[in-house]
Amino acid sequence: MLDLNHIREHTAAVAHMLQQRGSPNNLAALLELDRQRRTLLTIAEDLKAERNRVSQEIGRLPAADAARAEKVAAMRSVGDRISMLDEQLRSVEAALRSALLELPNLLEADTPPGTGDDDNVLVKQSGPVPQLGFAALPHWELGERLGLIDFVRGAKLSGPRFYVLNGAAARLQRALIAFMLDLHQRQGYAERYVPFMVRQQNFEGAGQLPKFADNIYHDAEDDAWFVTTAEVPLTNLHRDEILDGALLPLNYCAYSPCFRREKVAAGRDVRGIKRGHQFDKVEMYMHTLPEQSAGALQQMVADAEQTLAELGLTYRVRRLCSGDVGFAARSTLDLEVWAPGCAEWLEVSSCSNCGDFQARRANLRFRRTPGAKPEWLHTLNGSGLGLPRTLIAVMENYQQPDGSIAVPPVLQPWMGGLQVIR
Repeated sequence: MLDLNHIREHTAAVAHMLQQRGSPNNLAALLELDRQRRTLLTIAEDLKAERNRVSQEIGRLPAADAARAEKVAAMRSVGDRISMLDEQLRSVEAALRSALLELPNLLEADTPPGTGDDDNVLVKQSGPVPQLGFAALPHWELGERLGLIDFVRGAKLSGPRFYVLNGAAARLQRALIAFMLDLHQRQGYAERYVPFMVRQQNFEGAGQLPKFADNIYHDAEDDAWFVTTAEVPLTNLHRDEILDGALLPLNYCAYSPCFRREKVAAGRDVRGIKRGHQFDKVEMYMHTLPEQSAGALQQMVADAEQTLAELGLTYRVRRLCSGDVGFAARSTLDLEVWAPGCAEWLEVSSCSNCGDFQARRANLRFRRTPGAKPEWLHTLNGSGLGLPRTLIAVMENYQQPDGSIAVPPVLQPWMGGLQVIR
């Protein structure tokens, strides 16, 4: 959530940012609600002050005094008006909060301008695109030939965009998750096993509601929302808390299945397992001091890079342009891995600095010293990494000329020593 004072004082700059993001500009209506709120608040506070003053006068008058009866009657009328103003104020404040929840985060000044993927800026590439020396098969062909991916039974169980991983593929997926969690712990992230269903306010705190309501599965009766990423519960671990600044940063990692409706265009990513309604992901998350968040983003990207490097995968890092940065982020770097069978770069991680945007929504604060005024902390999140695209990259990059798949050495301990999937 944006700082309302900042919107008042820098309206033109905020409007320009919304234009860069391609977001609708409804600042005039928001500021009018803010004006109404402040007007109602002033009138109500003045009336309450008058009521308190007159109540003291009434207390000093004899019970039989005619002036006392007049003042009591007048204050009864004032009380009715205060009640009416309080009701109006609650309505305006609710509308103002709804309007603020619809606004995306501000952008970092160095965010490249642009409208989409073609405007994202290449920061680095780990090496040349690998050449396998033979015609690479896409993962869906590898999976079917080796009996690793069952699309038919997945669709039978749950419908389109679901699948079943068999045998070594299921174990490979599990090995990737365990490898990543163990690596992130060595990098300084404390592991958390979080609920996969949370309450609505957690999605609001993370910045996913109301913006992405149509993309989230939920049970309205129980207020149970299926997580789209472990970022949602990790954002809210310390909701409504005031943390000791000396303990920051607090870095967490967590595995979760992720559930999304994924309303994609017809014909897009229809082959394979690149895009589905259910997938696994390991998440990295940081709570930092405001002055640390820029450096923390670079560290998070480096940690995701190490994950790819240890898997022996060729990757690149791109800075997202203004039109591609996510709703809650102020700056984002994507990591993409080369998949030779698909012949494309696949995004496996987005690392974002959200500044104080999520902190304001989830009421995340800290004190620099005991007794100091609470401040908003900064939050960062990044995939470390996302599946199934990392699984796709492993299958396609480690495929062999005979159609088998070599198991990356770093994963073999979680595969019972298995070196080749045949």
